[in-house]
Order: sequence, then C-alpha cells, then structure tokens
Amino acid sequence: MIQQYEEKLLTLIDQMVETASDDELFAGGYLRGHISLSAANCEMEGISSLEAMNQAVDASLTQAQSELNPADQLIVKEMWTQLQQDAL
Repeated sequence: MIQQYEEKLLTLIDQMVETASDDELFAGGYLRGHISLSAANCEMEGISSLEAMNQAVDASLTQAQSELNPADQLIVKEMWTQLQQDAL
C-alpha cells in the first residue's frame, strides 16, 4: 500500500513538470527525496498506514527545515499539502 501511494505522489510530481514554475520544480524535486526516504523507512518498519507515511514525510521535512529559507519552506509545505489531497 505504501509503495502504491509513493508511486502516486511521485507521478503527481512528474505530471507537474511541463507546467510548473521554477519554485514548483524545486519543491517537487525536494519532496521526491523525502517521500521516497519516508516510504522506504515505513516499508522497512512494516508500516502500511498512509497516515503514518504522511507523518513520516512531515517529520522528515521538519528535521530538514534548516536546509531551506522560510520562503522555500512555505513553497514545499504548500506543495506537500496539495500532493496529499490530490493523491486521495
């Protein structure tokens, strides 16, 4: 279940490429790593809940918060929220 959800999220990011702004391209690329890492961790731990997967991505983004300036943090957070809604 986690793998399918990860694939759906990554596909949504890929589908944005043709029409995305530079900021959206950056956020999509940045999120890809966090989504894939969180999915792999969930699978290794035997977690199959999509809610737990979303929480893992949230935690990963929070831990890496210092990598981004506040404006970029907002762009990434907004895209992550939109991806979660679109993946349902």
